[in-house]
Amino acid sequence: MSARRVDLETMLKELADKGDGLWTADACGVTRQGTPMPALVHGEAYAADTTKHRILVIGGLSGDQRDVMTVQSIASAYAESDSLKAEIAMSIVLCGNPDGMGGDSGPGNGVGGDPTIGYPPTENFFLDEQNPESRYLWRWASFMAPDAVLEVAVGNSQRWDATDPSGRIGGALGAGSLGPDDSFLAALAVGNPSGIDAIPGFRVTASQDQTDAEVQRFFSILSEPDAPSKSPARLELGRRRSRSPMDVAGLLAGQYGYTLDPLVYTQGVAISGRLRVAELVGDLEQTAKSITTLVEPLTSDVESTLEGTAGQHLAGLVWCDELASATGDQRYRNMLISAADLFLGQPLGNPPPVCDHDYRTEDMFFAGAVLGRAFNLTGIVEYIDVLSKFLLGGKVQQPDGLFWHAEDFPFFWGRGNGFAAMGFAETLTCMDEDNPDRDALISMHRRHLEALRDRQHTSGMLTQVLDYPGSYHEHTATSMVGYAVARGLRLGWLDESYRPFVDSLWAAASERIDSEGGLVDGCGGTGPQPDIRAYLDRPAEFGFDDRTGNLALWFAVEMERLARA
Repeated sequence: MSARRVDLETMLKELADKGDGLWTADACGVTRQGTPMPALVHGEAYAADTTKHRILVIGGLSGDQRDVMTVQSIASAYAESDSLKAEIAMSIVLCGNPDGMGGDSGPGNGVGGDPTIGYPPTENFFLDEQNPESRYLWRWASFMAPDAVLEVAVGNSQRWDATDPSGRIGGALGAGSLGPDDSFLAALAVGNPSGIDAIPGFRVTASQDQTDAEVQRFFSILSEPDAPSKSPARLELGRRRSRSPMDVAGLLAGQYGYTLDPLVYTQGVAISGRLRVAELVGDLEQTAKSITTLVEPLTSDVESTLEGTAGQHLAGLVWCDELASATGDQRYRNMLISAADLFLGQPLGNPPPVCDHDYRTEDMFFAGAVLGRAFNLTGIVEYIDVLSKFLLGGKVQQPDGLFWHAEDFPFFWGRGNGFAAMGFAETLTCMDEDNPDRDALISMHRRHLEALRDRQHTSGMLTQVLDYPGSYHEHTATSMVGYAVARGLRLGWLDESYRPFVDSLWAAASERIDSEGGLVDGCGGTGPQPDIRAYLDRPAEFGFDDRTGNLALWFAVEMERLARA
């Protein structure tokens, strides 16, 4: 570990301790060298109802250590000021370019990149080989949606620049126009950063001795009664949060669940979601008719449909029991049972034949989705026994409650833990109350959810790698765990102490669903990876994405069902 990183970690801990509960020590991203980008998140940074000005202060984009030391001084002064703390919720990025600290070749980050320019980034989230800092910082700041961002830069002459120099605050500061156009602050203030809306930006350039006084002047202007309050980005996220689960479910059902080629869970889940939405709104007959036409090619040749399939394909049939119930057509029931039969044939406790040999968490959902439904349809105990013994027989849940991705892959992948949570939820939904394995499964499931609650980011999101600071906020894991918690609350194996957890997961997930059904940062398809770097580098999908949209649809429906329970 470099001396540079130790210094930043020490500074972060000292400031967090000085704040005495004011901040959570965090990271807003991960560099190519694996260094977390250190940040302090105010307790009200994501609070929708706070009346305080939510401000993000950032330093060190150029790697200049003087910027970092100045931000440290600003943070210390804020922590000691009762008046500032009463009016301002200040979060801080200590250094936006930790790998560039101490360098003498300009604002570089050590791998050929420059975190001071190149905004808005539009691709390579979050695996860019030269500029990962800009990807992480862009997304992290956008969905914090502060009312203003203040960048601190130490220089020989004192000046202010603002994205709106003629506005109320910029005019009072005597600010000039902020540039260049592809700087972090300039890009945040135009267009729609990360699909939301603008965030005003200010940059103070001054000597270290002058900066504290200038920042105090900025805060004084900000606190005046006629100063602007909520940023457009914050208002837009508030609008998204105000939608009901039914609003979001209807939106997603209009966009997802209209293809099933190939047969795979990433498309089949949304077909189930469409049926569930239709049931909630009283349009089941018409929706079922449409889906019948869609799935007819699969139903008409079951043997060909199931030939050579694995768990991820068979879980694409999660709609079969619902469609059979809606239409009375027993072909769907029979196809699901034929799929469940492919999970049989191994000794109890071993992974089923269509699953991986090393207890992959994906298979916990795939098996739960098919075998549980087959048991419900037939009452054949073998289906539920194979399922429960598989869940109990794996050795991937760790003492802290989290799940490794698989026995041979000891990494706490976010969606892997989402698969496990959903697998247990699907199993418990179908299992009889008096099943002898039920209490043990509930105990494992609760330990898991409690561990996930402990790892939840202050934004409400779960992350791509649950135990790596700065790992990106990942939508599928958030939706999957939220679905499992909402289902457990509704059906009674979880008590009301889990309600704040699911509400925070829903608020965070719904903020990241736009009015067209696009979503933010769903990890792409991922098998077991050789190391943590490979998990960090799995691409994050932005916009329309079957996997992310389908899982968010199930979550929205389950939240609506919970609200109606």
